[in-house]
Amino acid sequence: MRVSRFDQVSALLQALVWFIAVFVALLFLLWLTNKLQFRASEVIAVPPENAAGRGPNAEGFERDFEPPGEEEVEELVEPTLAETLEAVTDVASSVAAALDVVDSDSVTTQEGTGRGDSRPPGPLGEGEDIVPRFERWQLKFSSKSLQEYAAQLDFYGIELGAVGGGVPGVDYAARFAATPQSRHSEDSQSEQRLYFRWTSAGVLDQYDEQLLQRAGINTNGRIRLKFITKELEDQLAALEYRYAVEQGYQSVAQIQRTVFECRPDGNGYAFKVIEQRYRVPKQ
Repeated sequence: MRVSRFDQVSALLQALVWFIAVFVALLFLLWLTNKLQFRASEVIAVPPENAAGRGPNAEGFERDFEPPGEEEVEELVEPTLAETLEAVTDVASSVAAALDVVDSDSVTTQEGTGRGDSRPPGPLGEGEDIVPRFERWQLKFSSKSLQEYAAQLDFYGIELGAVGGGVPGVDYAARFAATPQSRHSEDSQSEQRLYFRWTSAGVLDQYDEQLLQRAGINTNGRIRLKFITKELEDQLAALEYRYAVEQGYQSVAQIQRTVFECRPDGNGYAFKVIEQRYRVPKQ
């Protein structure tokens, strides 16, 4: 047997087709590499935040040791995290601080000579003049249904909490997509996670109430909070800092407010920075 003329021509044509296909593929790859610019992802280290805070000290202009008068303390002292989580939220049951009456012929004043504390609100400590995260961060969620909103909370491991209303401690709820799980903690002072609260009533605020009630938690007259994990807090800090660097700002001390929005991303969700405002430099 020998190869026919037809087989020779057919093999030649097949080889020619394969050659043209490979040549066209190489030209396409060459064009693609010229159009696309591949860059190694730059890892930006988030600098640690060492924010100054006045703790329980009254707001003022200096850091002197002499406290302000009782009247000033009553007006200016700000609650700590532990006090926020205490069950003293009903306005009807709040009692104003009483001033001591001194039986004396001399003219007295409660005005005080102290100048208070010039540091911003936050845990007591020295540090940079930074707007703390709980003041400068704002989280936005968008959802068309309770189930979708619950899925977002579960994706990030966010816990809902209810405080106040005459109930001591904190009631927590989590894992909302299935059967919500609840737990109670009497030790509110040990809570170190960053938490958020809706600034205005809306549909998502009502969703929080419904999810807490599904977990068997009483929400009547209580404050509803969102507690985020340390992993999510670190993730948001990295997103914030990267966005600021891209805008030409090199320090978180320059940031006044950062707004994050939770958006669908593939099979899950991802937070994106949608707005960032910066502080006016001090003269």
